[in-house]
Amino acid sequence: MRARTHILTLLAAAAALLPFAASAPALAKECYAPDPLAQARAFSRAVTTEGGKAIWLGGQTGSPEKNFEGQVRDIFAALDKTIQAVGGAGLKDMVTMTVFIVDVRNGDRLTEIRKEVFGQCFPASALITVTGLARPGLLVEIQGIAVIGGK
Repeated sequence: MRARTHILTLLAAAAALLPFAASAPALAKECYAPDPLAQARAFSRAVTTEGGKAIWLGGQTGSPEKNFEGQVRDIFAALDKTIQAVGGAGLKDMVTMTVFIVDVRNGDRLTEIRKEVFGQCFPASALITVTGLARPGLLVEIQGIAVIGGK
């Protein structure tokens, strides 16, 4: 019975803090890509955040029946949907990503799509060429971290 009383006390204390959480400051995010290479390849050398909540995103893949671009677009849509579902934000809140591709020749196309999707503030990222992914037909997998501000 004593443990139940402590749990109820903790729940009451947590509920009392909810109004303060709703007034948390917005996320401050800055992308650092000072050189032409970073801009050309659509990545930031660093991304800083202040405040907010981190969302660790597991590896996402697209439909193996699609070509590289179709898979990348599926992945970005899935990541966006996941970030919206758990944090009420979106893909542009990604601060870092690790991209695994099976054909290095697709790196340029990935860069073009990232420029389209992220504009000028790119996630910090790594592009890694691998010999294969979890299922036949997969050409790309992306995992990352998003940080969302208090709203």
